[in-house]
Amino acid sequence: MFILSKFTDLLHLPPPTFAHPTATALEDRINEKYANKVVHNIGLCISLYDLSKVSEGMIGQDGGAHVNVEFRMIVFRPFKGEVLTGRISSATAAGVKVRTDFFDEVFVPAAGLFEGSRFDGKEQVWIWHNDDQDFYMDKNEVIRFRVEGEVFVDQLPVPPHLKGEESSLHNKPPYAITASCQQAGLGLVSWWVEEEEDGEEGE
Repeated sequence: MFILSKFTDLLHLPPPTFAHPTATALEDRINEKYANKVVHNIGLCISLYDLSKVSEGMIGQDGGAHVNVEFRMIVFRPFKGEVLTGRISSATAAGVKVRTDFFDEVFVPAAGLFEGSRFDGKEQVWIWHNDDQDFYMDKNEVIRFRVEGEVFVDQLPVPPHLKGEESSLHNKPPYAITASCQQAGLGLVSWWVEEEEDGEEGE
């Protein structure tokens, strides 16, 4: 689910940061710039892991220092086939939207749900019919899913003359995950709790 990614950047440290140790000032600047942000084709940066190399600072016209830094970030980028848990955010006829504690862009398309699933448009909920029973995928329920793919969208700055206009490109999240729930143990965690408990009692 998490990986370490190496970055190189030229960071600017304004004069007020000189009162702090250089490493502390750089760590704060890196987290401010990268933490909780998506880097294209890398993933969602969580926080700084460590500093690898720090150059001598070059003083600029504003009196601040420009420092070349190599560092590693903890990045959220699950691999294909990895099983994760989250909570259902919403549902449409197209599928189920899922969120984790820090990432909101997980989508399970209708084709990725169990066979026998149907969408109730009135209740806005997916229902899995199995063994003559209906299992509801209600909002905020804990769901276990399998990662099937990822999509990165390079969100370029919007030109001034286009600001305020609808843009399908800029309405898309910079990083999204597609998932499935088609194997035993996947879907709502509550569906399988009783079965798991019965198995433990039989051991």
